[in-house]
Amino acid sequence: MSRWHFAPLFVLGLSLCGCPTPTDSGGGGGTGGTGGTPSGEAYRIAVAGPLTGDSADMGASISKAAKLWEKEINAKGGIKGKKVELLIEDDKGLPNEATNVATKIASDDSVCLVVGHFNSSCTKAARSTYERSGIVEFTPGSTNVTICKESPWTFRNLYHDGTQGIFMARYAQKALGAKSVSLVYENDDYGTGLKESVAAECAEIGLKIAGEAGYQRGRLGDPKQLATTLQSQKPDVIIVCGLYSGAALLTKAIRNDLGWGDVKIFGSDGVMNAAFVGTAGETAEGAMVVTPFFFSDSGSAEAKAFREAYRAEYKADPDTWAALTYDALGMVAMGIDAVGADRKALRDWMAGVKTKDAGYTGVTGVTYFDDNGDCPGKPPMVVVVNNGEFEAADPPSVPVD
Repeated sequence: MSRWHFAPLFVLGLSLCGCPTPTDSGGGGGTGGTGGTPSGEAYRIAVAGPLTGDSADMGASISKAAKLWEKEINAKGGIKGKKVELLIEDDKGLPNEATNVATKIASDDSVCLVVGHFNSSCTKAARSTYERSGIVEFTPGSTNVTICKESPWTFRNLYHDGTQGIFMARYAQKALGAKSVSLVYENDDYGTGLKESVAAECAEIGLKIAGEAGYQRGRLGDPKQLATTLQSQKPDVIIVCGLYSGAALLTKAIRNDLGWGDVKIFGSDGVMNAAFVGTAGETAEGAMVVTPFFFSDSGSAEAKAFREAYRAEYKADPDTWAALTYDALGMVAMGIDAVGADRKALRDWMAGVKTKDAGYTGVTGVTYFDDNGDCPGKPPMVVVVNNGEFEAADPPSVPVD
């Protein structure tokens, strides 16, 4: 295995077995070979996400995890004796704001890499700016299928929606016993792309699509009207491809306004946030949600250690997106330790981490990349709301291969 793995308050630059070295010089876009930290100064890493706006609850998790990571690593001397400084930027979950943030980050030559963005539309909007400037964009949340394969400078540490869509269709049929589903989606890169992936797999496995309905993120309109439309389609399962805020309002309308209790509600990973339960209240009971990762008492030592550290720092439990952000930063540190803070060198190093043995072992598992910069080896799973809390569903997974 690689020398690098998660450990709370870990020390960087220890003389253990060797790190992976670049095996793919890359190319395609970006000037590269510039940027990063001047000698003797702190390593600067940007973190970009929705600190405000309708994804702000997820942005808060990202920011808290990043600050905890920064505190821990600097408490042990940083990377090779240099401190780490994070530049945390708010893209508000809006593509135009993401472009502005990307311009600011990319033009700062002291920043060696950006962990972000979160929303797929933001990651896509910012991508060309980062590519032109030759700086890696490493997202801990964007799952649109095209995110990584359209740029050699973009990577992620979770699955993409090609995988999630197949998984959701198969889980609805095999685990939930659905004969028909209705697809509800937010009309953006995330919601539309995931809906198309689910629909394609439904056609492949013979799962009937009773109907589809789209809405603009943050502008659901009349949730009761949408719920009534879905009820007229008579599905066994409603698959929601969107974020927690819209899903919560729709769930309340289905359960409270219509008294429609026998339909199953199955949300994508954008619904995986405590604010879904907080807004939907008791109507969230029984709702099922896909997630890239879930904390459990039987989890890995890395997951348990991070959860304890997060609880001690914030008096609250970390969520999926906190864990993925923490792991992304851990892998960036692994790269800086291996090749330094030169932007092009970091890109080439990440492109060369193509096996599990060479990967970064962290809270959410092992991160490594395929030729597109996508992350294989981290399958989706399902949780269910029970007594106001998320817990592992039964079954938590179905095969997607």
